[in-house]
Amino acid sequence: MAHQLARFARAASLRSSLSTYAKVPDRETTVAALRLRGWKDQAPKRDAVAKRFEFASFNEAFGWMSRVALQAEAADHHPEWTNLYSIVEVTLTTHAVDGLSDRDIQMADFMDHAAARFAPKPFK
Repeated sequence: MAHQLARFARAASLRSSLSTYAKVPDRETTVAALRLRGWKDQAPKRDAVAKRFEFASFNEAFGWMSRVALQAEAADHHPEWTNLYSIVEVTLTTHAVDGLSDRDIQMADFMDHAAARFAPKPFK
């Protein structure tokens, strides 16, 4: 019970600290750094970034999605994504600012960190 209360308090604290959205101030530099990690700029069609995550199995992909979903709920910032077996395609943008926000960058960081726990998908 105490563990659940502490988790709830951390989530509430995170929500209040992220209660506002700020558009990314230096988009070019920020997106260039994300590109180095495999993210693709969706401009000019859309002020967003996207990435394809490939896992060794559906179980790994779903496990990763579950971790990200818990973080997204705690941060009150949800990705656009699709899942097909071991592949998850993600797009990050913030509708409230009509473009990339600091929350998108934080979510990209979390996703990359969470994906690093899994071995790269073997070539067949």
